[in-house]
Amino acid sequence: GGTLIVSPNTNVEVIRRTVELGMISAPGFQTPSEAFSALEAGAHALKQFPAVGSAAAILKGTMAVLPKGTLVLAVGGIKNLETMSPFWAVGARGFGLGSALYKAGMATAQVEANAKALAKAVTTLKKQMGSKL
Repeated sequence: GGTLIVSPNTNVEVIRRTVELGMISAPGFQTPSEAFSALEAGAHALKQFPAVGSAAAILKGTMAVLPKGTLVLAVGGIKNLETMSPFWAVGARGFGLGSALYKAGMATAQVEANAKALAKAVTTLKKQMGSKL
């Protein structure tokens, strides 16, 4: 069985049931109200989605009011160091990577190269900006 539910939205029923089943819940949010609803329902992490569709400045404002230590991931449109950096700088500590990692029909070697490049970008962020919240 699964151990992690990553949702595109903040559905408190899904979050609560995920937690009841002993699984990790990481729902999507766009507003502080959605973020707080998710946390109150038991979410373990939050996923700003879509990230690139909203400015990192919005996440910065949200991070200012979230409980210290809240794990926030930027997901949607994250492709490389340049798209990761603004979100890392304001507090995101992880990224959801879709088409930047894999597209249908892509050769295994290309997926591997993409994964290595994306991992290197996160390593670079940690060195340049630090990894603490």
